[in-house]
Parts: sequence; C-alpha cells; structure tokens
Amino acid sequence: MPAARAAKAAEIDVTARLRDAITRGRLTPNERLIEVELAEQFGVNRANIRMALAMLDQEGLVVREPNRGARVRAVTDDEAIEIAETRLAIEVMVARQAASRGDAQGRARLKAIEKDMKQAIADSDTMRYSQFNAALHRQLQAMAGNTTADRILDTLKSHLVRLQYRVILLPGRPQASLAEHRAIVAAVCAGDAEAAERAMRQHLTSFIGLLRQAIDAAKHGGF
Repeated sequence: MPAARAAKAAEIDVTARLRDAITRGRLTPNERLIEVELAEQFGVNRANIRMALAMLDQEGLVVREPNRGARVRAVTDDEAIEIAETRLAIEVMVARQAASRGDAQGRARLKAIEKDMKQAIADSDTMRYSQFNAALHRQLQAMAGNTTADRILDTLKSHLVRLQYRVILLPGRPQASLAEHRAIVAAVCAGDAEAAERAMRQHLTSFIGLLRQAIDAAKHGGF
C-alpha cells in the first residue's frame, strides 16, 4: 500500500477507535486528551492523533482549546434531550422510507435481529440487547438508503450512547423496548409506511421520557 494511502487508513482507523472510546465511556466527559499518550496507546504517530482529534472536534465529541489541548466534550442534560428529539424527527422518516424501500433480504435481516433481541432478553443479557438494538436501527437506515440521514444520525447517536445504557438499565425497559421494536419491524416488513412512522415515533417518544427520568436520577445519585 502506498505511504499516503497507509497514512490515510491509519487516520481513519484511529478516529474510529477514539470515537468508540468516547461513546463507550472509556474516555470520560471533560477528560484531557494528551496526544503523546494517545499515540502510544493506539500505536500511531501524533500526526494521526492530531487529525483524529480535529475530525472529532467537527463531530462535537471533542473540544480543542488554544494552548490547552483537547478534551472530551461533555453533553449537557438539555442538549441530550435536544439531540434525542432531533433524532426522533429523522428516524421516523427513516422508518417510513425503510417500509417503502426495503427488499426481501432487508426484511429478513430485520426479523433476524429482532429474534436476537428476543433471545438477549430471555438470557437477561442487557449488553447484548443494546448491541442488537443498535444493529436494528442501523438495518433500518440501510433499508431506507438515505445517506444524508445516515450522516446526521451517526453524529447524533454518538452523543447518546452513554445515556442509552442508563435508559436500558431502568426496570422493565428491555421488555418494553422489545415490544416497541417488534411493532416497528412488523410495520416495516408489511410495507406499511404510516404504521412504521407511528411505531418509531412511539418508541423514541418513550425513550425521550425515560432519558429525562435517567437524567433526573443521575442528579440524585441514582446512576
């Protein structure tokens, strides 16, 4: 691989790895991001880290300050709600488009993920359920085929991952979430765009309500 292509590949890889570390909570809000330490940790040079931080700054996950370096950006409670509400507005459109545009292969994949979610609930495996939850939403995006929505949603969701784990840990939430997702899958697989939009709206409206609850619980030491 030519040197320029190799450097670009390294830059993309470290950006993805840093993004994942932030969204999964391994790098915490307001934590300082030291280039030399990150370069050693990820096995790349400082130039790769610098470019990755610049890209994550554009995504709103990192804040770079003159003469002070970079830190993980903290999302305020109000901003988290705004992000979730914006996500709702876009994902109801995605659900409608998935119902209208999806093919047999996409519908089969959707049903397979739903089955995996059901099994994760039976196994009381909240982490696996969360992973399948995210996979189902990605599959809906793939079926919708809306690249602009994909770009926006990928950025919005990256801000909410930590809080999503709080929501899924609320009593009874995994079971309720599964029922909401099954309604979405049924509507999409039936090609019913209006029902798909309604089901997605109900699901994300419920999520926003529980997100408010989780945020309030955190203020009082509940999380």
